[in-house]
Amino acid sequence: MAAVHDMTTGSPVRHILTFAIPLICGYVLQQMYHVVDSAIVGQFLGVNELAAVGASSSILFLILGFCNGACAGFAIPVAQSFGAKDFRLMRRYAANAVYISLLITVVLTIITTLYCRQILKWVSTPEEIMDDAYTFLLIVFLTIPFIVGYNLLAGFIRALGNSTVPFYILILSSIFNAVLAYVLIALVGMGVEGSSLATMVSQLLSVVGCAEYIRRKMPMLIPRVGERKIDSSLISDLSWQGFPMGLQFSITAIGSIMLQSANNALGTVCVAAFTASMRIKYLFTTVFENLGVAMATYCGQNLGARKLERISSGIRSAFFMMMAYFLFTVVVIQMLSEPMIMFFVDPSETQIISHGALFLHIACYFYPALGTLTILRYSIQGLGYSKIAIFSGVSEMFARAGVSIFLVPAFGFLGVCWGDPVAWVCADLFLIPAYYLIFRRLKGIN
Repeated sequence: MAAVHDMTTGSPVRHILTFAIPLICGYVLQQMYHVVDSAIVGQFLGVNELAAVGASSSILFLILGFCNGACAGFAIPVAQSFGAKDFRLMRRYAANAVYISLLITVVLTIITTLYCRQILKWVSTPEEIMDDAYTFLLIVFLTIPFIVGYNLLAGFIRALGNSTVPFYILILSSIFNAVLAYVLIALVGMGVEGSSLATMVSQLLSVVGCAEYIRRKMPMLIPRVGERKIDSSLISDLSWQGFPMGLQFSITAIGSIMLQSANNALGTVCVAAFTASMRIKYLFTTVFENLGVAMATYCGQNLGARKLERISSGIRSAFFMMMAYFLFTVVVIQMLSEPMIMFFVDPSETQIISHGALFLHIACYFYPALGTLTILRYSIQGLGYSKIAIFSGVSEMFARAGVSIFLVPAFGFLGVCWGDPVAWVCADLFLIPAYYLIFRRLKGIN
């Protein structure tokens, strides 16, 4: 298996699939861990503890989404430099990305741990689950250094076209995570802190795995003497790519926080239903997300090589793949939604089961809107227009905020179910014309 993967020649379909499949498998496995982890919490500890773990999911999306998005953005100049075969510049970008990431890590870890309990109050966390929610969230916030470290190093590896190694590392860390969570909760007798401690240890192992692989197999990524200096121009380039991507996730999460706050106010049953259905939703939607991640690297490398026709051909291929997967998800979710929710709670919790199934049914019919969103958003970012893509996040934020303010008070949990579909459609209304305008501009420059 080659350590690097040049996506500027050969079949776009083959390159995208070769890159995307390990990504998808890795993140499906990671989401499976979250499903199993939540099931362990729900089955061994109870509905209140399951709600406590899920009460902060939008908060985690806000903080960790910023970290993940920023690290993905930092990898784009690395991918572009690799596509242009300017390896010295690639290493200089990598070094300066590490410096920015260290700063992000220190600032976010300090702020989030200091204000953890207040954050939970802001999202209307029910008092009966507050203590457990605080314990869980605090430990996850202390894991931020490892989360940033993994996403940055995995982003570097993927920028060189290798998505397989991060997949293998995710396999090992996810299995370790699930086993350790079971041991700490079911055997040792820990509460929700057992779940977050298992996550912390597994994230540390994933950082070590990526660093060791780069040292042994990708020395071309390691900056040489004279390539490690802080460079203001490179930091500016990285910031313009990374921070808009991070802010895009955070802006999107603001709407999610408003939606979760509205849902939390509906009571513990709705929080538990939302937690279970979101775990299942992420298990299915990770395919759309990682197809988009593949397009960011594909577009970045081909932009560096100035091969614009390959970019448009690759995007068309990605849409065909997305629609084929959508048809599969509709059949599975419509047939198995209730049994999947019962994986988290006792069959006697009929209200939680019916609420969760309703959420999944409504969302799955709008997956093509989500697929369009991820393909175009990541493609635009790979083309170097992260600042433009951020406005799709603004569209999602306002859409979810509108649902929280108007639909949830009027329709209760049914209104919550419409939060994601409305947000996805609103984002597409911006992204579709934005992509065509950007591509026309690039063709004019070329």
